[in-house]
Amino acid sequence: MRERRIDPHPDPFPLAGEGAMRGASYTGLAMLDTLEALARRVAPDGVDRWTVRGVVEDALQLVVRQDVAQSPARSVDAGVMVAVTESAATGHAATSDASESGLADAFARARRLARAAARHSVYDASCHAPPPVRGSYATRVQQPLGTLGLRELYERLTEASAKTRVDARIVDWSASVAAAETRQLIVASDGSRIEQRWSHVTPSIVATAHDHGVTQTRSSAGQYNGFCRQGGWEVLDAARFADDGARVAHEAIELAAAPPCPAGAMDLLLMPDQMMLQIHESIGHPLELDRILGDERNFAGDSFVRLDMFGSYRYGSELLNVTHDPTLNGEFASFAFDDEGTPARREVLIREGVLLRPLGGALSAERARALGATAIDGVATTRACSWNRAPIDRMSNLNVEPGDSTLAQMIGRVELGVLMRTNCSWSIDQSRNKFQFGCEHATMIRNGRLAEVVRNPNYRGVSATFWRSLAAVGDTSSFEVMGTPFCGKGEPSQVIRVGHAAPACLFTGVDVFGAAS
Repeated sequence: MRERRIDPHPDPFPLAGEGAMRGASYTGLAMLDTLEALARRVAPDGVDRWTVRGVVEDALQLVVRQDVAQSPARSVDAGVMVAVTESAATGHAATSDASESGLADAFARARRLARAAARHSVYDASCHAPPPVRGSYATRVQQPLGTLGLRELYERLTEASAKTRVDARIVDWSASVAAAETRQLIVASDGSRIEQRWSHVTPSIVATAHDHGVTQTRSSAGQYNGFCRQGGWEVLDAARFADDGARVAHEAIELAAAPPCPAGAMDLLLMPDQMMLQIHESIGHPLELDRILGDERNFAGDSFVRLDMFGSYRYGSELLNVTHDPTLNGEFASFAFDDEGTPARREVLIREGVLLRPLGGALSAERARALGATAIDGVATTRACSWNRAPIDRMSNLNVEPGDSTLAQMIGRVELGVLMRTNCSWSIDQSRNKFQFGCEHATMIRNGRLAEVVRNPNYRGVSATFWRSLAAVGDTSSFEVMGTPFCGKGEPSQVIRVGHAAPACLFTGVDVFGAAS
């Protein structure tokens, strides 16, 4: 039995100490304290395997808009997912009642669903028998979330928001922060026991400017929270939250006075806060193995990637190296085990432009091998968004590895091009192939120098063709850790946290165009 421990956490639930929420959160913790003993007491005999996953999440969101503090949003969510494998199929049943009777009922429902599914199963789930594991994980936290009360947090948000009021042309402004503490316990019939604890922080500053009939919005790292990290309140310092309002506001004003982005084929230099979205949509989703196997066609679409492409398909230029790495400290989707209990490790998905392996968990990999894809191995990437959802193949930390070019060198080699920052819109077809993305901010590059700022920049392309046009990859000096709290997928829907890290990257011959104000 393998055992792994990472970063013991001194205080698992620092958010759980205020007001009426204290009792609810501590009730959730008590549930996890008794979950293993209760599960082993009421679990049915005669099944191939069972797993119980308990989750407690304590979340807080604060917003100050136009210097007015909005009502805080606070939630504590706790419950259990039971999985039973019997007769070649697996059934899942969720419950918020973690008592002995509640767990017994969930086991009974999961077993009935497994038996019902077995009559229609195209794959023998009983063949999926991962080795037993024991271990733990906890986010490294320098300043625990419980060290700041609501008053001090609102003061910080008010100060950050006020710094965006640099001019009468700023017509809307806000600062916000979302934080969550999550604890998860997985126990299984084979003796596995995995305890993981996460602390997530997502800050954001947004300013909108209006000038001579033109309105433009600029944000600190994306209106959909591209800057997000694991950690405590030190994440605010990493985001330059206290001082970034003035920059955001001045750039919004600059955009309102800027000309529209020109159209045409030109070089495109993407900064990390747009590379995040490019990686997410045109590498992450196409490589999800359950999507390739057809599981998502009814809702989120399929993929242009097929099983026979792995090991030989040229996904990008020789400069493209992509890794799946849940072990990176501080990135938004770091963990020690996925929700199937697979130990996390760094995996290379694309090496020197060649596609090597998909984003699929152990069960999906076995399904693919049953279809003849012998070269496919699973990675630790099967996750659920909460206790009331079954795990599915998800992106975790999906990163483009740094190259050897400085930002100045990449700018210097461009005769005509545009540097784009910060995603604000995206559209991609159901096969995650043809795409069209928009950014908040852009600067033209002319004869190797940065030139005028332009507004409403957009670009479009085809995933593989686009990545094959990769002409330079930034070194570690432009490398940034980003992410998103809002990756949606699955039926029923699951919205999950994902991390993406990348340097600035230069692409050639891209179709760039502007848009209406």
